[in-house]
This record gives sequence, C-alpha cells and structure tokens, in this order.
Amino acid sequence: MSTSGQEKELHLRESETGPGETTNPRVKPPPKSGQERIPVPFSYIPSDDGTDENLLILLHGLGDTHEPFAKLGKQLKLPQTAALVLRAPERIPWLYEEAYQWYTSFDPVGEPLTNPNPTSALVLMDKIVTYLATQCKWPLDRIHWFGFGQGGTVAVEFGLWWWKEKQLLAAKKSSSSSPATGSSTANTTTLPTTSFGSVVTVGGPLLSFPTVLSSLSPTTVLAVSRASPSTLAFTSSDVSAFKRGFRAIKEEKYKKFDAGMPASRDEWEPIMRFWSERLLRRIGGSGLYEVLSGAS
Repeated sequence: MSTSGQEKELHLRESETGPGETTNPRVKPPPKSGQERIPVPFSYIPSDDGTDENLLILLHGLGDTHEPFAKLGKQLKLPQTAALVLRAPERIPWLYEEAYQWYTSFDPVGEPLTNPNPTSALVLMDKIVTYLATQCKWPLDRIHWFGFGQGGTVAVEFGLWWWKEKQLLAAKKSSSSSPATGSSTANTTTLPTTSFGSVVTVGGPLLSFPTVLSSLSPTTVLAVSRASPSTLAFTSSDVSAFKRGFRAIKEEKYKKFDAGMPASRDEWEPIMRFWSERLLRRIGGSGLYEVLSGAS
C-alpha cells in the first residue's frame, strides 16, 4: 500500500504553522502511556521516511482490538506520516476472546442498544488529542482519522464535537474579553480553534443528527460504505447527517455487500487518493509543503 514514487502534480502552499522547528518539529516526541497521556493500550509507528509531518489515528471496529490495525499502520507507509493505533477502553462482557468497544453498546442481557451514548469515547479522544497537540507537538490540522465501523462513528462524532466545542470556547473567550466586560475571565487554552486534517469513516455513521450549526466543520470527510444489506451501508439519513455537520463530504460506495474492511487494491484506491490530496510533505527547512496528488 506504499505510495512511494507515485506522487504526481505536486502543488505548493505555505506552512500553516510557520517554519519554526519549535512549534512543529520534524520528528515528534513519541507518545507515552498514562492517565494524563494516552490511558489506553496503543501502538505508535513513526513515519517510515523519518519526517513526522502528518499523524494518522486508526480506530478499530466493535469487538476487535488494535493489533490488526497496528499491522495496517505499518503497511501503509504514507509519506511523512506517523500512525497511532488506539485500542478501545471497554471490554465487551460475556465474550471469552479479546473484544473491545469504544462505548457501551449492549444492554445487561446482551442485546444491542438502540441509542448508544458515545460521550465516554469523546472524552477519551479529547484527552488524547490535547496531549498529542501540547506535549507531542502535533498541529491539529495535521491529524487525520481512519475508523472502521464503530471506530468510524467515534472518528466523525469526535471531529464534529471538537469543532463545536472549540468554537463555543472561542466565543466565550471573545465575549469575556470584550471591552463591555472590562476584564477577561475566560479559561486559558493552549489549543487553537481549528479542525482536523481529514476523517475517513468506513461504515461508521453519526449517532446524533446535528442541529443547525453557525459554522460547519471544515474537516473533509470521506464516507466509505458497502451496498445494502451490509451493516456497513449508509442510509440517505446517514449521508444527510454528515452534510449537516461537515462542510465537505466525499462518498465512496463499494459494490460488495460484506461486512469487512477494504480488502483489495480497488477498494483501497479511493482512500489512498483521498489521503494524497490532504497529506502534506515538508520541503527541507523552507517552511513550504507539498500536497501529494495521484497516489495509488
């Protein structure tokens, strides 16, 4: 799945964080475990070419672990892109095998919940992203998400939640700092109000139907689905929900209706092309970046 040697039509744009190695170092500090760091098991794969310019966070599906996705993270070899593979925090009860869920998905008798609440997963991601941005020096717009099934739901829910929460925080800060108040009482935050680089969700819809937002999230979402009656098929309501929360939605529907991950070159091609249009490549120490294009 390597994209090495297949980039075409490269375009230049200025760095969004400036050329300074202090704010955006070429090699990022590797993340560490801990309650104030990353409180769940994970695998971290630094960029294969030695420059950590983008971070791809991979979230597995319901009933899985992070180990198969760690193998995927090593195989992708995206240019100047490190991978962080997280394991869900909750073990599914009643099962003997290692099987985890991002949020409670079953009732006490083992039946799937009709309206599960993903809040616990969003709180976890908030803690992890804040740590990555402040301690590991990752610019938020260089963080990209890939989630399968329930992991895809967490990725899109969190991408939308982050945008709404940070916009609200910025509005409160602006209000409390206005001349009319005479003083500032806003919380101090070290994180800028911005969005993530992108989200790829494979069969993971939003659980909540977004209300009308004053500003849609600028994070571009690639919504990958399978044909009905697959559990990874998106309904028209699922697509409508994406469009009510995000400014740019790209759709890709596979012809096969199984319930598995992308498994062939043809199925990976639109995802790799999507990443090639959004991942950045640092050019020396000039503070300029290439946008990859034409990856297979």
